[in-house]
Amino acid sequence: MKARWWQGSLLYLLILVALLALAFSFFPINKGPKEVDFYTFVDNAKSGLVNTIQQDGNAIIGLRDDKPVVKAAYVGSTKELMDSLKDAGVKLGDDGIKFDVKTGGFDWGSIMLSFLPLVLFGALLFFLFRSARGANTQAFNFGKSRARLASGDKPTVTFADVAGIDESKGELQEVVEFLKSPQKFLALGARIPRGLLLVGPPGCGKTLVAKATAGEAGVPFFSISGSEFVEMFVGVGASRVRDLVDQAKRNSPCIVFVDEIDAGGRHRGAGLGGGHDEREQTLNQILVEMDGFDSNTGVIVLAATNRPDILDPALLRPGRFDRHIVIDQPDINGRSAILAVHAKGKPLAKEANLDVIARQTPGFSGADLANLINEGAILAARRNRKDIGQKELEDSIDRVIAGPEKKGRVITKSERELIAYHETGHALAAKMLPNADPVHKISIVARGMMGGWTRFLPSEERHLETYERFKDMMIISLAGRAAEQVSLGELTTGAQNDLEKVTLIARRMITEFGMSQKLGPRTFGKREEMIFLGKEIHEQQNYSDKVAQEIDEEVESLVKEAYTKALEIITDNKPRLKYIADYLIEKETIDDLTFEKLLKDPIPAPDLEPSPAS
Repeated sequence: MKARWWQGSLLYLLILVALLALAFSFFPINKGPKEVDFYTFVDNAKSGLVNTIQQDGNAIIGLRDDKPVVKAAYVGSTKELMDSLKDAGVKLGDDGIKFDVKTGGFDWGSIMLSFLPLVLFGALLFFLFRSARGANTQAFNFGKSRARLASGDKPTVTFADVAGIDESKGELQEVVEFLKSPQKFLALGARIPRGLLLVGPPGCGKTLVAKATAGEAGVPFFSISGSEFVEMFVGVGASRVRDLVDQAKRNSPCIVFVDEIDAGGRHRGAGLGGGHDEREQTLNQILVEMDGFDSNTGVIVLAATNRPDILDPALLRPGRFDRHIVIDQPDINGRSAILAVHAKGKPLAKEANLDVIARQTPGFSGADLANLINEGAILAARRNRKDIGQKELEDSIDRVIAGPEKKGRVITKSERELIAYHETGHALAAKMLPNADPVHKISIVARGMMGGWTRFLPSEERHLETYERFKDMMIISLAGRAAEQVSLGELTTGAQNDLEKVTLIARRMITEFGMSQKLGPRTFGKREEMIFLGKEIHEQQNYSDKVAQEIDEEVESLVKEAYTKALEIITDNKPRLKYIADYLIEKETIDDLTFEKLLKDPIPAPDLEPSPAS
């Protein structure tokens, strides 16, 4: 919560100084009467400098026109004062100087001038102590949980808003039933899992499905990130865990959701210094609290991570996070369902086909698909459409994959021609190979860091790859470089990414998938990763230098074989390559129907120069 502007001590001081200056401007300090002895006072009275004499306690004041002029000390009664003045020759009465005795009335101006600074100083001290007390209160709240509580009375997300993970929803439905009717399970002696770990890549809906579980059950939902437990002060994380558990028990039945639990649940003893740090104390407290949950408390702990391999084993054992629910990237049916959920309430054109879009987006997560629909709506609005058409959706796929178009990028004619031949080479090789996916679109419009690109449309959902498909993938990747060499006689840097991809495929075929005829069905190399850093730092070579040389030879053989095949395809179809590349240079983009037509069109004869006249 943001501090209000009047809560700063320095600002208080400035305000009080301004008020003090304002008070003194309204109540100016008048210069007091001149203090003299009694005889000088009498001389001033006789000379006519004063026309009123006023007795005020042990002092007499001479006034002229109601303004004090002189003042002298005098101890005695009023009668003694009047007699002394008369004896000194001062005329008193109606024909002389008026004599007055002050009755002790309040002088409000003097009182304000005397006490206002004290009041302002006291107010300053009050506000300073109040600020210090607020800071002290914040210090005591430092160990409180930062969990955000969502009431279950009006759920914003339910299972109806989650698509593409029907199996995972079925697992979580048991949690919902337990929270709604726990006696059904307790009567049979069943114990609901105390914790459920949601595992999956980023963007696949782990947080969404946790919220939907709470919304479906209609119970309070505590949400916190794993990094919010860990602070620079030792003991704060453990204190926040205890406070979170206390809040959850007071609001049971409820769901506690810890997002990115790997931030505080990493393997103990994996610190770079090997010390007992704050993160480990936090993890220890989580383990203790989860052991302390009774089966009838009604508190379910959900946690999400995309790095289950670095979590502490004690966190994953039965009794803690009993059940692991994998939320993976959706398949084609899941993508279609997710697109339908995100397209709900948006005006789709009649020709918009979400099933076709689902086929074109293998590997997309739920977040990518939501972004795709949103980008399609933005493109439709930019083109002044009143609905979202198929073209907008397909263009949004390109935007999500490669970034926005860069039509303003300055490209020379020779580079444009080279990119066209390169991309046409990919497409032509894919058409000639039996295990390749169909070509969906070819473009030489720059997007992101790519000067051009060729997109394929898988004909079916695949989870396994074969040796022949790997070989065809390498041939297709190298066909762009082969097209540059055959058509233009040059090798450029445009094939850098293709070369990296081919080298990686060939090495994985040999070292991971056992696809080498010479080395046989075995794997080579053992990857090591530091759990604290959470990434691979070294690959251990568990084979001899002779085997390493053989691996390099096998990789080289696969790459050379693929490039030889790519050169053969491009050379045999060189006229067709030029015909399609020229069309691509003119139109910039070719879709699948146009590509099939260009493959069947007769190739026009080359223009021959007229022979010189004899």
